Amino acid sequence: MVTIETPDADLAETVTDLWVALATGQREYGSHILAEENRARIREQILRHTVDDTLLVARDGGVVGFATVEREGGPYAQSGARGLVTNLYVRPAFRGEGVGSELLAAAEDRLRELGVDTVALEVMADNEGARRFYRRAGYEPHRLTLEKPVESDTHSRGDE
Repeated sequence: MVTIETPDADLAETVTDLWVALATGQREYGSHILAEENRARIREQILRHTVDDTLLVARDGGVVGFATVEREGGPYAQSGARGLVTNLYVRPAFRGEGVGSELLAAAEDRLRELGVDTVALEVMADNEGARRFYRRAGYEPHRLTLEKPVESDTHSRGDE
């Protein structure tokens, strides 16, 4: 049976390892994030999330997944408070068993406790499985990020 909880700092290394697995897997879908090169920085962020109670872990014996959330900040006044699910990961052996859905629901609940009106998250455009998962949970595209290499056959200067 899976339980969702806010862990103590003693799980920081375990969750950091899961984040590295997440970042490594996202490279398949075009992510530019380097997993091992960011390990120390992520461990610090995981510890911050632990202190802020914005880290959730799924346990089934051991830790089988995690999610992190935060209330969006920024320099611009907005029409409502927005929360972000900044990470959500489930070990491959536990996917398809409802763990991700439980983590997402717990993340949304935590954001609701933080006073947000809207929840947002990012997903790699080519990760169709993740996109389906989030669509089933009621998420719809809001903003698209487009990119291209600086060195490409397409110029940005009109007909040059």
